[in-house]
Amino acid sequence: MVAWLMYLGDGPKRVGGGYDDNPSTHYSWDSKVPNHAYVRVGDTIVLWDGDTLLGLSVIEDIATGTGTKDCSSCPSCGKADIAARKTMTPKYRCWTKTCKAEFDSPTVETVSVVTYRARYEAGWIDLRGHVDGKELRDLCEETTSQNALRRLRWDDFRTRVETGKNATPLDIIDKTRKVIAGGHTTRTVRARNGQAAFRSTLLEDFGEVCAFTGPMPAVVLEAAHLYSYAANGKHHTFGGLLLRRDVHRLFDLGQIAIDPSTLTLDVTAGTRKYPDYGKLHGQALTVPVTKAHKKWIAEHWDMHRTTNTIPGQSTKPPAAAVMGLAP
Repeated sequence: MVAWLMYLGDGPKRVGGGYDDNPSTHYSWDSKVPNHAYVRVGDTIVLWDGDTLLGLSVIEDIATGTGTKDCSSCPSCGKADIAARKTMTPKYRCWTKTCKAEFDSPTVETVSVVTYRARYEAGWIDLRGHVDGKELRDLCEETTSQNALRRLRWDDFRTRVETGKNATPLDIIDKTRKVIAGGHTTRTVRARNGQAAFRSTLLEDFGEVCAFTGPMPAVVLEAAHLYSYAANGKHHTFGGLLLRRDVHRLFDLGQIAIDPSTLTLDVTAGTRKYPDYGKLHGQALTVPVTKAHKKWIAEHWDMHRTTNTIPGQSTKPPAAAVMGLAP
């Protein structure tokens, strides 16, 4: 299993990149970045800011494109490992060990690049502060690497997260990877075409109602897929519900699921300790659903509740078996 430690911060590896990043949903890089072409759909992405772990997920999709980039380099050695200083002069310093030059302005060259944008929102686990920067460097395959994209020793990293300080289970990573396995490969941009229309259809079908919490203003309601859009790539009829943003997130992570045999909410033990979510446990859906909805609900349940369940959750038989659905 391949895992990457990817740097997201203001250090010399990212300055001037013009990257479009959002830690919990997507991360961008280009063909000037070492290891740029080796990252694949299904790989685990672990983000840090140079000082601490931010979180991790599984890459669902990699969109590629073309663009240009202003590449800054040291005028003395030509290396790109430079950084601007806030108070000292000259403003810039080269961090290359054999150079260490100081200068007022870098050499800038505009070059053509291939762009990459990884999307991974479905399985994102926020672990900000759980592992410090020194530990993360030591968990890389090359512990002295300075690259923005570095290979991690996954088994060692997982052991650290699941058994060390602030221990956190990573079962959701396994489940997300299984859904994505055998699916998409890196390709030209494929966005969620039709997402706005999908949401509009759900608003027409259900009105301004969160399926978990009841009536809500339309502005806080999101179109939630009952299946993995990343692995499927289509907006299926009867394949979605309207959910308030926070419960949508918990549903994507499997912290809340819908028991297909009763159509009641099943909230994991760890999430039930928060009163606002604990009171949802065992509650019925606030909207009616069709047999077609139940098929997708059963698939979500099977992904999150049947094997390798989240700690605190009892193992239950596959929904397909309970409901008499074909495997």
